Amino acid sequence: MTNKHIGSSLDDFLKEEGMFEEAAAHALKRVLATQIAEAMDAEGLTKTAMARRMKTSRAQLDRLLDPNNEKVQLDTVQRAASAVGRTLRIELA
Repeated sequence: MTNKHIGSSLDDFLKEEGMFEEAAAHALKRVLATQIAEAMDAEGLTKTAMARRMKTSRAQLDRLLDPNNEKVQLDTVQRAASAVGRTLRIELA
């Protein structure tokens, strides 16, 4: 018996297994958390200073920076981007 996944892409495999949406959301959150953390480092911002700039709590910032927490509100991400002098771009592809 041959493996039907040989030669297919990871995206194809995840779609066939019904896991693509979840994997894509997790990957997106991981990238976003990394970009925010790197921007904070570039600005020399501590978590406390970043939370103050965002006008939020350290706990909410920790949730934003947690790559495993995918439940983050768009306005929180926008405030984080603004706090490090960046803009948030979102598009449907």
